[in-house]
Amino acid sequence: MDAETDRRLEALEIKASFADDLLEELNRTVARQQMQIQHLMQQLRALQEQLPAVGTQRSLRDELPPHY
Repeated sequence: MDAETDRRLEALEIKASFADDLLEELNRTVARQQMQIQHLMQQLRALQEQLPAVGTQRSLRDELPPHY
């Protein structure tokens, strides 16, 4: 192989290495975000269980203080 081919091959190997590192970082980010989503969904379910039944919901006008 000549020097130009060696240089190009080395540049491709460096790019591939950076791409692998980036892919690993993205995989970790996606996994962390999935865990956060699952946690938020659990919290949302817990909040929904605390809400009163749909038929007993009150209007925001019911919440106004008497001086309005």
